Amino acid sequence: MSTASSSFIDRRTVVDWLGVAPFMIFALMFLIVPTFYLVVGAFFTPEGTFTFKNIADLFTPTILSAYWISIKVSFASSLGGAIIGFALAWAIVLGGLPSWIRSSLLTFSGVASNFAGVPLAFAFIATLGRTGLVTVFMRDWFGFNLYSTGFNLLSFVGLTLTYMFFQIPLMVLILTPALDGLKKEWREASEILGASTWQYWRMVAMPILWPSLLGTSLLLFANAFGAIATAYALTGSSLNIVPILLYAQIRGDVLHNPNLGYALALGMIVITGASNVLYIWLRMRAERWQK
Repeated sequence: MSTASSSFIDRRTVVDWLGVAPFMIFALMFLIVPTFYLVVGAFFTPEGTFTFKNIADLFTPTILSAYWISIKVSFASSLGGAIIGFALAWAIVLGGLPSWIRSSLLTFSGVASNFAGVPLAFAFIATLGRTGLVTVFMRDWFGFNLYSTGFNLLSFVGLTLTYMFFQIPLMVLILTPALDGLKKEWREASEILGASTWQYWRMVAMPILWPSLLGTSLLLFANAFGAIATAYALTGSSLNIVPILLYAQIRGDVLHNPNLGYALALGMIVITGASNVLYIWLRMRAERWQK
């Protein structure tokens, strides 16, 4: 190889690394370093003494209850998001709907999957709160008082319903390519062999889609488990979930122990990390059928 060619390759390599440098710096500053700081802080007292007390405190009834409620909310919203999102994705890909519906739904899903935090909480309060638009409309026009049924937006059910607003479109966005990957030849081959529609889905389509379905559900679980802005803006401190408890410990509440907050964050990292690792593994299995 000539010196000129070698020099050109070296310049290309430098340019390529410069291209990814902003992402690597961003990930280092806002993901890797803070995570390392939290993990280390979980094993120290505010005075700087090494201890396992913060980890042991995670097993107190209050904190275990917070983790359990967070897991239940995340599981319920991910399950609901997976079922409804799969139905929507199936309808626009395999249901024979007009193409403009698919493009409109995917565009909306791209926006709605990122619509969270305070704006989402305010939207649900203005819609389904005690004086919300839908609540008042049903009461005045149909004589139906939603809150007389026991429904409360500032509760487990209300938070789960709110989370599903961004869980469903996220499921649609991720699962649509998987449904697109189902080849027509597989359906035709099953029909030639005499398989019914139910047999095709049970023995061909679902085994192929199962890694994508389960993997995306795990991603939805991790997505809901780590959400704090929506939950805090919607329920405040009325619902004892881990992100709100963590926020109270770090920012300062009746009991202020930032290092216990670091331990709470470590527990969240372990749970969401396990979910994401399983998602990546299942995603890799699913992609083998899309090649």
